[in-house]
Amino acid sequence: MWPIDTAPLLFSLLLQQADVSPSHLQQDPDARATAEEEAPSLLSRLKPEGGVDVYYAHNFNQPAHSANFIPGTGTSAKRDGEIALNLASLGVSLAPEPVGFKVLLGFGTGAEVVHAAEPEGVSTGPDLWRYIQQASLSFAHGPVVLEAGIYPSHIGFESFQSQLNWTYTRSWMGELSPYYQTGLKGTWTLDPKWSVQLHLLNGWQTIGDNNHGLAVGTQVAYSGDRFSASFNTFIGEEGTEGSDGLRLFADVVATYRVTEVLRLAATADVGTQHIPGGERADWYAAGVNARYQLAEPVALVGRAEVYRDADGLMTGTEQTLTAGTLTLEVKPATPLVLKLEARYDHSTQDVFAGRATTDEGTPVPKDSETLVVLGATAYF
Repeated sequence: MWPIDTAPLLFSLLLQQADVSPSHLQQDPDARATAEEEAPSLLSRLKPEGGVDVYYAHNFNQPAHSANFIPGTGTSAKRDGEIALNLASLGVSLAPEPVGFKVLLGFGTGAEVVHAAEPEGVSTGPDLWRYIQQASLSFAHGPVVLEAGIYPSHIGFESFQSQLNWTYTRSWMGELSPYYQTGLKGTWTLDPKWSVQLHLLNGWQTIGDNNHGLAVGTQVAYSGDRFSASFNTFIGEEGTEGSDGLRLFADVVATYRVTEVLRLAATADVGTQHIPGGERADWYAAGVNARYQLAEPVALVGRAEVYRDADGLMTGTEQTLTAGTLTLEVKPATPLVLKLEARYDHSTQDVFAGRATTDEGTPVPKDSETLVVLGATAYF
């Protein structure tokens, strides 16, 4: 035991050694420099990302113009009979603490298709924006995150990036609803399982706007241990300038983990829009997906879908599309993913390009097409 008369001196020395207050740092340059080194710099917080998505597709129709799917669609496996680049991505992001951003560029056949409907105008059009996947600013404050610019859509089960999807090719619901949108998004995380979103948008998968009317989107989402679901809406003017075009759309997505190796997903869409003359165009669709993990690097995925475009607004033809897809996924090494896929599409109309051509050189259409696709993706 220390002598009683030395205790005050020892106590004072211990306090001096333990002093890490801001005033102490101001008096000690070495301690201040150490604290500054430990704080992450802006450069160290930047996160690069990128990857390559390539494919080979064989269409048993052998289309004369080497293009799969119907016009305006095919953000995956669009080219037939050749090894093609679907999407090469390169970008950088900064997590909002509280301010952040993300810029992601994209090149390939998928990027060409997804921007094809971009309206022409002053400082806009498909040629101007063809390489942009995302360009947005974000601000976080507590449970609220605001994001402005070009960012992924809140609608649907599938992503524009192949490595994020269960299958390689997209469903008709994915192709005929937005992959991206431009506007302002607010996300409120209510608790670990519930969140809501509110969007103010230029339009339906457009960067520029083709009229003076903005659109509103909403989402209510639940994410549990085994079950997740979201209800998504879009309301906005989608007619060209001077025409009637109020569009109302709702989308439901649900996933369920049955076991550790089996997962199910279901999607449903319904939409209606005013068209010139006081009439309305309606469309609706539904699909189911199943993913079974055969082994750690191998999975088998099945998808079935029906898409009813009753008035031809979304596809350009009054038709019902049905599709079935079977996909074998193999991950031989991180981060490489291989997907071998067989797909069959059928329509109640002749809408798929065939091998034969008319006297004018246009392909003679058929009511179905069958594809075999091998896709390879690697992303970091």
